[in-house]
Amino acid sequence: MGRQAKNKQDAPLPLELENMIDGKVTKKLHDRIKHETARARKQHQKQQPGKGRQSPAPAKNGKRKGAAEPVKAKKAKVVESEDEAEAESEDEQMADMDAPDGGWDNAPIESDSDNGLESMSEFSSAGSDASDDEESNAKKPMTLLDSDSDSDAGSDAGGVESYDEFDSDADSDDEAVTFRDMERRSRRLDAEQAEDDELGELELAAAGAVVEGEREAFALPTAEEVAAEEDAPLDLSQVQMRIQEVIRVLNNFGALREDDRSRTDYMDQLQRDMCFYYGYNEYLMEKLLQLFTVNEAVEFFEANEIARPVTIRTNTLKTRRRDLAQALINRGVNLDPIGKWTKVGLTIFDSPVPVGATPEYMAGHYMIQAASSFLPVMALAPQENERVLDMSAAPGGKTTYCAALMKNTGLVVANDANREREKALVANIHRLGISNAVVCNYDGREFPKVMGGFDRVLLDAPCSGTGVISKDASVKTNKGPEDFSMLTNLQKELILSAIDSVNADSPTGGYIVYSTCSVTVDEDEAVVNYALSKRPNVKLVDAKLDFGRPGFTSFRGRAFHSSLSLTRRFYPHTHNMDGFFVAKFKKLSNKIQVEENQFIVPAGSGVKLKQKKKRRN
Repeated sequence: MGRQAKNKQDAPLPLELENMIDGKVTKKLHDRIKHETARARKQHQKQQPGKGRQSPAPAKNGKRKGAAEPVKAKKAKVVESEDEAEAESEDEQMADMDAPDGGWDNAPIESDSDNGLESMSEFSSAGSDASDDEESNAKKPMTLLDSDSDSDAGSDAGGVESYDEFDSDADSDDEAVTFRDMERRSRRLDAEQAEDDELGELELAAAGAVVEGEREAFALPTAEEVAAEEDAPLDLSQVQMRIQEVIRVLNNFGALREDDRSRTDYMDQLQRDMCFYYGYNEYLMEKLLQLFTVNEAVEFFEANEIARPVTIRTNTLKTRRRDLAQALINRGVNLDPIGKWTKVGLTIFDSPVPVGATPEYMAGHYMIQAASSFLPVMALAPQENERVLDMSAAPGGKTTYCAALMKNTGLVVANDANREREKALVANIHRLGISNAVVCNYDGREFPKVMGGFDRVLLDAPCSGTGVISKDASVKTNKGPEDFSMLTNLQKELILSAIDSVNADSPTGGYIVYSTCSVTVDEDEAVVNYALSKRPNVKLVDAKLDFGRPGFTSFRGRAFHSSLSLTRRFYPHTHNMDGFFVAKFKKLSNKIQVEENQFIVPAGSGVKLKQKKKRRN
């Protein structure tokens, strides 16, 4: 309940009194001092009627002002300047006479009824009788600092109350909690919380060490137990516990292993349990376990069970990211920029309407596109007025991104071998307002015979999809050795065609980007290493991507070219995006040296050969 202000401002305390109490004045203490000062002044005026305030002039009706109306006590009238010094000195004497031994800071606040004092409420009147005082005391409004005054009257704080009733140091603190020192106290509480958290972590680590010492040694199941589990599988919780135990042993193999068991035995058991727990076939599980440590492998498999965030790419041909974000926010969409590495991407956390059905989407202001598919286009970095080939273009996310970077200049050839997928490609090109794209339906291996001489080529090769398992869980079981053998052969043929389709003499280009949505070495580093061996006229260059892990230069006894460290790998458990691989080539010459003095020039590479005319006899 708020107070009604009867006057503009309360009379200030004397300067000596404020200095004496060091500014530590609670609201109730302030009211008490003000009341006692006003009462002392009245008594003084009664004793000396000739000094102080002059008698008011009689009213027209013959009555004195204030005779019928009570005098307001909230604000004292201003005293004449000649009597001001004398009144202040008398006030100080009265305050000193009434002050307790320990001063007003440590004085307990008594109730208004003690010693027959009048009400200290701002709503009481100076000229009211005893009944008015009792009614004023009964109806005195509650304030923030008065709420606990009765219970804290005998506390050591001396009537100084704390804003924080849960502050354990408030009772022992000599200072009153004011708005000035709230920030200091907040910092102190944060420091205490940090110290408690640190102590909690130390206690948890100590408890874990004790449990580790008391834990029974883990024993691998025997061959008979493994055979019995095939007929009667264990519960998933039991399998999970065994996975954790095996990982614990592998991390401290020398101290925790069984004497008659090898590391291979533990890895075989871990592979069987993880196949059962996560639903992978044994071939793919073995291939993926070879990429990571056992701890990171669990993180990778867990990340594949969680869907990646929905991301969109702003079509800079029609709008800006700031305007698009504001328009979607107005529709109730909860979004945020993807990261500092892209200026056109947005992450959609929540949306009351389908993201693919908003007016902005229909108008072509954005494209629903995975964050990982931004990377190959950023690595390619197409320039204006160039000729660019996208060998596997459908559904058009990378093609339209290239056209946007080129500002609808030059030429973008969008090719895809699947005619059904090209329907979505054409639709997205029209919706986003792309006017410099040509769509064709060829097998990528037919390039550059169909068309060549491009400044840049982007090859997002068909792959096993081991980086997008969170989108397509069927990859866990439907990929076997035959699939990987077929895909790697196709990727090797496509990358050679992409290299041959680039014109090395381009003044601005001559670049090829190879990417896959797979994390296996057979489809990534092995294919790039094959291209370097078959096309010595190209080299790997930095993809200019500020994050991602470097590619493997050696893997399980296989040595690759040292420049493969310039390639980049992206994982779902570390970068919160689909698994991806990006490599960027620079073509140095259109001629391929086969032998010491023998060169081959691929047809359609853009090189112009001068042929000598035969003379006729």
